Amino acid sequence: MMLSAAAAAKEDEVVMRDVTHAGLVVSDRITNEVSNRLDLDDALNAARSSSHPYSTPPKEWPPLVEVVDSWELPTVLIERYNAGGGEGTALCGIFPEIRRAWASVDNSLFLWRFDKWDGQCPEYSAEEQAICAVGLANSKPGVFVEAIQHLLVLATPAELILVGVCCSGTPDGKDPYAELSLQPLPEYTVSSDGVTMTCITCTDKGRIFLAGRDGHMYELQYTSGSVWQKRCRKVCLTSGLGSTLSRWVVPNVFRFGAVDPVIEMVFDNGRHILYARTEAMKIQVFELGQNGGVLKKVAEEKNFISQKDSYVIGSGGRAGGSSKPTVVCISPVSSLESKWLQLVAVLSDGRRIYFTTGDVGINDRHQKPSCLKVVSVRPSPPSGVSGTLGYGSMPLAGHTQSDDFSLKVETAYYSAGTLILSDSSPPSASSLIIVNKDYTAQSSLGGNIGTFARSNRPLRESVSSLPVDGRMLFVADVLPLPDTALMLQSLYSEVEIFGLGRTGESMEKASAKLWAVGDLSLQHIMPRRRVVIFSTMGMMELVFNRPIDILRRLLESNSPRAALEDFFNRFGAGEAAAMCLMLAARIADYENFIGNIVADKAAEAYEDPRFVGMPQLEGSSGLSNTRTAVGGFSMGQVVQEAEPVFSGAHEGLCLCSARLLVPVWNFSFMVEKVGSNSSDDNGSGVIVCRLSVGAMEVLENKLRSLEKFFRSRKNQRRGLYARVAGLGDLTGSILYSGGQHLGVRDRNIMGNLYGGYSWNVETADGVGSSKRQRLPYSPAELAAMEVRATECLRQLLLRSSEALFLLQLLSQHHVAHLVQCFDSNVKSKLTNTTFYKLVCSEEGDMLATRLISALMEYYTGRDGRGTVDDISGKLREGCPSYFKESDYKFYLAVECLERAAVSSNIEERETLAREAFNFLSQVPESADLRTICRKFEDLRFYEAVVQLPLQKAQALDPGGDAINEQVDQSVRERALAQREQCYEIIAVALRNLKGDVLSRDIGSPTPQPARSLLDQSSRKKYICQIVQLAVQSSDRIFHEYLYRTMIDLGLENELLEFAGPDLVPFLQHAVSEPRNEVHAASPSTQSKYLNLLARYYVMKRQHLLAAHVLLRLAERRSIDGKDVPSLEERYQYLNNAVLQAKNVMNNDNLVSASKGVYDDGLLDLLEGKLAVVRFQIKIKEELECLASRLEARAGTSDSGQNEDSPERCEADMASSLREKVKELSLELKSITQLYNDYAVPFELWEVCLEMLYFANHSGDADSNVVKEIWARLIDQSLSRGGIADACSVLKRVGAVLYPGDGAMLPLDTLCLHLEKAALERCASGDECVGDEDVPRALLSACKGAAEPVLNTYDHLLSNGAILTSPVLRLRLLRSVLVVLREWAMSIYAQRFGTSAVGASLILGTLLPDKAAGVNQGVRDKITSAANRYMTEVRRLPLPQSQSEAVYRGFRELEESLISPYSFQHF
Repeated sequence: MMLSAAAAAKEDEVVMRDVTHAGLVVSDRITNEVSNRLDLDDALNAARSSSHPYSTPPKEWPPLVEVVDSWELPTVLIERYNAGGGEGTALCGIFPEIRRAWASVDNSLFLWRFDKWDGQCPEYSAEEQAICAVGLANSKPGVFVEAIQHLLVLATPAELILVGVCCSGTPDGKDPYAELSLQPLPEYTVSSDGVTMTCITCTDKGRIFLAGRDGHMYELQYTSGSVWQKRCRKVCLTSGLGSTLSRWVVPNVFRFGAVDPVIEMVFDNGRHILYARTEAMKIQVFELGQNGGVLKKVAEEKNFISQKDSYVIGSGGRAGGSSKPTVVCISPVSSLESKWLQLVAVLSDGRRIYFTTGDVGINDRHQKPSCLKVVSVRPSPPSGVSGTLGYGSMPLAGHTQSDDFSLKVETAYYSAGTLILSDSSPPSASSLIIVNKDYTAQSSLGGNIGTFARSNRPLRESVSSLPVDGRMLFVADVLPLPDTALMLQSLYSEVEIFGLGRTGESMEKASAKLWAVGDLSLQHIMPRRRVVIFSTMGMMELVFNRPIDILRRLLESNSPRAALEDFFNRFGAGEAAAMCLMLAARIADYENFIGNIVADKAAEAYEDPRFVGMPQLEGSSGLSNTRTAVGGFSMGQVVQEAEPVFSGAHEGLCLCSARLLVPVWNFSFMVEKVGSNSSDDNGSGVIVCRLSVGAMEVLENKLRSLEKFFRSRKNQRRGLYARVAGLGDLTGSILYSGGQHLGVRDRNIMGNLYGGYSWNVETADGVGSSKRQRLPYSPAELAAMEVRATECLRQLLLRSSEALFLLQLLSQHHVAHLVQCFDSNVKSKLTNTTFYKLVCSEEGDMLATRLISALMEYYTGRDGRGTVDDISGKLREGCPSYFKESDYKFYLAVECLERAAVSSNIEERETLAREAFNFLSQVPESADLRTICRKFEDLRFYEAVVQLPLQKAQALDPGGDAINEQVDQSVRERALAQREQCYEIIAVALRNLKGDVLSRDIGSPTPQPARSLLDQSSRKKYICQIVQLAVQSSDRIFHEYLYRTMIDLGLENELLEFAGPDLVPFLQHAVSEPRNEVHAASPSTQSKYLNLLARYYVMKRQHLLAAHVLLRLAERRSIDGKDVPSLEERYQYLNNAVLQAKNVMNNDNLVSASKGVYDDGLLDLLEGKLAVVRFQIKIKEELECLASRLEARAGTSDSGQNEDSPERCEADMASSLREKVKELSLELKSITQLYNDYAVPFELWEVCLEMLYFANHSGDADSNVVKEIWARLIDQSLSRGGIADACSVLKRVGAVLYPGDGAMLPLDTLCLHLEKAALERCASGDECVGDEDVPRALLSACKGAAEPVLNTYDHLLSNGAILTSPVLRLRLLRSVLVVLREWAMSIYAQRFGTSAVGASLILGTLLPDKAAGVNQGVRDKITSAANRYMTEVRRLPLPQSQSEAVYRGFRELEESLISPYSFQHF
């Protein structure tokens, strides 16, 4: 029993290497399946040169189309029709959306089930007018009650009526269309304005379009309505204002001219195009737009029947004397059939004309229609088709049908590649001609995929004929049931070649379009196609037998072997074997159960080498009934080596596996759905499984059934398994161990099962041959190779079914809740990892483990969901390859942690946490530490939070490859990445403690007592605990990671307190390593490191090193222009550096000799740089203000954007200034750069003077430069604000430059310049300048020192060459009077003990208190000067009236100084 159990476990064990190899095969088959799908346009073009476009099945086969049921029309309908003598207005049709047929008699409408008679036939009666058109529309959401899902649209000559349709199912849900009721909507009735409607069509979004007998098209619009708005109205879409007035004013009897009404409308929901057919056989194209909108006519074609096409004139055309064919129906061509054909029109002679509405060859499903062009014409199928017609025996190309063979089509129906014609050409009775794809012609080419060009595969169709009584009136597909449609839409909505879910149609309609893909690809999942035909004699239901139905009927009827051989020959061994496999494994979609007899016969046929062949080398004989190799033998040429070709059974398994997995294989197994009610703050959606649980369950069951079939054949040693039973050890290796113990020759056999099947094998003597090599493999060895490949595929099926089981289990437990605690990287992987990767890759296995971890955490929660054993049992039974035995121990530890979390006893909680820690220490590499360490965090057991990640890092990299320079770089990087994933867990714990522990893991089941909000002291205690535990590790890489994390988290204080001796080398290396290194710090991070290094040096009282680091911070540059410190920050760094440098001078530990050297060096350098930064900040602020003023003026200007306009020039200047400001913000500039590149070009003369003063400029040349700059500064101020502004600038700048050496403040130049300007402005009347303005400005510039100012005036007055104008001399004398008075006021203030501020508020400076003797000497100087200047005034050649006031002022000043009591006079 133990051996049996071990063998069973070994049998079910999944070997990932085998699964990966099989995955490559399935991927290749899926790629071929997609690439070999032929567009209808290509197939039609290839069929132009085909002589046999139609065929009929062999007479030994069951019919392709059968009548499964028929019904008479309801008795009440027949009675109502007969009551009117058969002369009333009668219409009929089918509504497949609600499984109802309908018919109208005069003003009454009848509805009944078309798939079964339930005794119900509700009647709806309009007013007295007869019903002329009927339609069914989807109800717009939000207009009616939820029960009304559809609207019945009735048109009479007098009004248009909307009727609500309520459809409900049976209580058991088996029949969703059981009950139907009609709800009158009296407020949704509108007058037709005398227009009789001919037809109605509706879009999937509920829009209703009607065609009128007047030749116009209308839309019936309805809303929920309001007090001021009608609920329903009719809008004409195809006429202008004149035509509208004509319809309102001019009666129909007075209208003349031919009217061509629309008699048929169809709407393409996928492309949003409306097609209309008129009585005159015009086809019109209208565009509605992808998002709806106004209907717009884009094209109209009326001469397409007479276009010169070879098919129209030649084969399939009408006889020479017959009437012109007419169009009997039009139908849109779905995008599943063709990307380039949009419409097909069926003619009365059976031909089909295919149209395009755009440029052929442009594969754009959003391409708007722009025209209507005939692309291809398909000849009519042969008439008189019967079951005795041979396979492909009617050549049509180039043959003109006679009148006896021409069709007379009355009505037609085209949908999803199937054509149904009502032919009245037989003289005795009408018949139905059914045309659909001939899959035998296509599959027979599939033996060697890719060897037949896609463009050369012509469209071949099978023709069947059914005699019917009466005339066909209407045809409709029986849509799949909602459950089936939901499953199909979930599976195939993302598959490009199927394309469901793009049109917005109902699930039933969208899934019905899958029939266009073909039976071979979908007969395992799609039910048989059924159509309902409404004829004059009643209704009947037709069913289309798929190829697998034909095979089943052949097996059930005990058909002779020749019939099965013919079936295999027609479809090909691989395709026929796939169908046998689906029957044997019972995975085909059937209404009834596949019996054991059929399944056994199918299995026998699948394993019969006479049907499927044997695996052989390419080029060997015996492959005539299966697959043959491409190419032949050519004398003298070097040919390829022989390659093994597996049997049709293996090909069938590959096809079956690929078609089962194609809906999931290359698509992500989870998606992110974004809704308006998303709770995420960032607007992201929730993660859910892409497929529904029902769809995954169906697919899982089919995969398990297929895998179970092969497992049973292996256990029973059936088929190829029996043939390899005699290979001994080789067989065991094939079936179980995967070839680990094979010899060299056996490994060669197994080596290339999944590549190009080619070997480089030499002959026995070691000499390679230039001819084709045939490996000396026995048939048994080739069979063993195929069994090995089959086993790999079986394991892939098992692994895939387990993956689907796991996804179902996750969906049942709400994936969104399970993954809400995942980080963004894991969530991104979930939504970007394909099902193929989930099944076949290590990455997928890791994601599955992560999901199982979340599932276990959810299932073993403390709210009573279950225990570890409960959920572990499900996982071990459903997906043992994803849930391993080591996981069981891990979750035992999790259970201990859960018990600890709910325990209120501190000691018990500590014990349980310690026990869990011990469990996990045994398997650190298999634990999901991200989740488990969160639980330890909640318990405040930080020893495990630190030790477990470090143990896992050591287990993942035991050899230390992450720091081994001798190993390959890729190996080193991978090891480092694995280590850092472990280190990140400790970093997360620090982040959680740094912030609010409750802010993470919202919704975590941890109770409040264990996860209470920590106070600041507790956080700091635990952070210190983690840091202390972490620094005890000897892992250098971890130390560096820890330091980086703590710096990023702002834990610099803790780092400086507890870090080891390797902190300083780490910081020094981090700020010096190149940018291209893996862990090179970013500029912003380098700034943090430098700041921390400076703090460390300051803390250690190493001021000299701290000053150097701060200097580096201030001068830091950025290569990419990012993370640049502002000028203010640079200034602060330099200021701190200066303080540190000064602290060095005050440090007693520094030798006095080195103090002097250091003082002359670094301190001066730092102070100089600090001053230059001040200049740079000032220049930047000035340029910003100037740019803002220019931008404001340019923005408020109303002039145009002429390039030469002043406003444009100012805008360009402002842009240039902004660039300069940006340059100044990026890096520090030298004083030379600031002066030459910024201050001088932009005329910042004030800053220029300050920089020259700072640079200690002296000498004659420099004096001239200073004078010139002062002149420009004064002129600039005068132009900007006049004398007042100039004086203000002089006060501000002069006080900075005074006293200096006198060269920086040329008082004589400034005085003369300002006095002349003041005189000129007063004379011109531009400005009123007072006598005190200029002299008081000079006094302020000299910081209140009157004597230098007085000397300046005295120098100017004594130089007659400078002052030639008497008026100017008089003005200078007035200024001298002001200077003398201010000087006297300062003396007065000192004498009486008042402040200088009280004596002269204008000067604004404190004059020093002088001794009485000194004051007397100054008074004598002032008195003497006043006396001298009185004489100077009298000498002026001016009228006494102009100079009298000045003279009197000097005299009063003199008298006041002699007698201080008269001081109040001035």
